[in-house]
Amino acid sequence: MTKRISIISPCYNEELNVRQCQAAIVELFKKELPGYEREHIFADNASTDRTVEILREIAATDPGVKVIVNARNVGPLRSTFNALNAATGDAILVMMAVDMQDPPELIATFVRHWEEGHMVVQGVRVDRDEGAVMHAVRRLYYRMVRAFADIDIPADVGEFQLIDRRVLDAITNIDDYNPYIRGLIASTGFAPYPVHYKWRARARGFSKNRLFTLIDIGLNGLLSFTRAPIRLLSVFGLAIAVLSILYAIVNLIWVLVLPAGSVAPGISTMIVAIFFFAGIQLLFLGILGEYILSIHHQVRFGGRVVERERINFDEPPEPKSKRSRSGQR
Repeated sequence: MTKRISIISPCYNEELNVRQCQAAIVELFKKELPGYEREHIFADNASTDRTVEILREIAATDPGVKVIVNARNVGPLRSTFNALNAATGDAILVMMAVDMQDPPELIATFVRHWEEGHMVVQGVRVDRDEGAVMHAVRRLYYRMVRAFADIDIPADVGEFQLIDRRVLDAITNIDDYNPYIRGLIASTGFAPYPVHYKWRARARGFSKNRLFTLIDIGLNGLLSFTRAPIRLLSVFGLAIAVLSILYAIVNLIWVLVLPAGSVAPGISTMIVAIFFFAGIQLLFLGILGEYILSIHHQVRFGGRVVERERINFDEPPEPKSKRSRSGQR
């Protein structure tokens, strides 16, 4: 029986790249994976350029290409997670970015290791064609998430991973409004097989992941799989309380030991203390607010993505039953 490999490619305003991405995958399967069936799902995030038009043209001539067009831009990870629910392959490449900064030729290597029995084969970015500042920030973030997470989330690993069908079924059963997909895969517990590579510079166009998008994804990773921010707040608050008590004791000793009038009025100390503690309180409220916002989105919206249309799918998507919310199904 022929095995099927599904490939998910999220895209937003990528008219310069979708044809090249599809052609590269077709060529790869023709030369390196001739014995496998190809399913290439493009998840369009409500593009405003010619991306959808080009995808329709591709799908009309290539039955191995399927297209999901979202009604609005829901971000790359939610769009990818929704497309994963539609994948039918025996193994699934979680994300093949259409800009091909992750080299598509590695997919054949991933499949070979999957056939050896590895349930998760992940690309590890040991080097990047990007500026020194962004490179350093990414390295620091990945290691911070790994250090603080309750599970082992490997550093320098994104969504360029090939996972077995059993792993896909496990993660898509999770109802998550903001899915941190690499964390969900790690949470299944399957030992990953690493494949090291260099993340290439974009050849055409520019990245649609702006600074605020990257910050949002980064915060989602920190909040989803670690209790570290709340724990750090507790420790920091305790430390401030202890220091405040020690400072009060020292001031009392000064008043008792030194002659009257020797201790200058502490106006400056009071001003500094007021602004310092006000800043700390705002910081604490901001972090707590991030958790509350995540809970609010999950409870109110769930993980739903509204699709405008599907192309080359045999059947319309089946509605999934959700857990009861406020007495409703």
